[in-house]
Amino acid sequence: MTISVIIPVYNEEATIAEVVQQVARVPFNTEIIVVDDGSTDATPRILRDGVRAEVDCLCTLPRNRGKGAAIREGLRHATGDIVLIQDADLELLPEDYPQLLAPLFRGTARVVYGSRFLRGRGGARWLTYFTNRALTWWANLLFGTHLTDVAAGYKVFRAQVLRDLPLQAEGFEFCPEVTARLLRAGERICEVPVRYQPRPPAAGKKLRYLRDGAKAVWTLLKYRIQSPPATPNEVAK
Repeated sequence: MTISVIIPVYNEEATIAEVVQQVARVPFNTEIIVVDDGSTDATPRILRDGVRAEVDCLCTLPRNRGKGAAIREGLRHATGDIVLIQDADLELLPEDYPQLLAPLFRGTARVVYGSRFLRGRGGARWLTYFTNRALTWWANLLFGTHLTDVAAGYKVFRAQVLRDLPLQAEGFEFCPEVTARLLRAGERICEVPVRYQPRPPAAGKKLRYLRDGAKAVWTLLKYRIQSPPATPNEVAK
């Protein structure tokens, strides 16, 4: 069974080489797909000259479009049975792949989120923790679920489950969009605990809590009230 690991990256010259090397060392049959989302620092050079041998597919977007666009581009090139989203900032560790993949290998889940908060706050800053708890509460209210980390960076899918979703997100709203679409489609999201090593904004963190948080709140609401897409049989009629 092949695991397609999609790594969207934008200006992560300090961490991208280590992330790729750590993914390459995991004890699974992996297909490493890196999508450079228009980086303007040394990231393109590092990918081209430093870790190219470890990367199975290197995609380059001509301009910065956002995390969602980069993931959708990576999905176009994925050939594995399972798709795993890996951030490029080393806040989450590839060493946690075994527990992320276990429910899919056992056949007890088709979607797994790596929750940073399943066992408490962990190492998260209070602002990060409360912002994510508020967003997760909103998702649970809208969809009747009991998730603990709707904005989880680690998301793992049976490949066909992800391909069947009509994803449109360009930026960080990928997380609420994919969650909302999964729940509207009747998919169960399994959560497993993962370790979290947060970095401060000064180290290059790109998420903007007010702007991206407001967009996430609206995205969840939009896909909750939006009429579900027509089935193939309805289209045929």
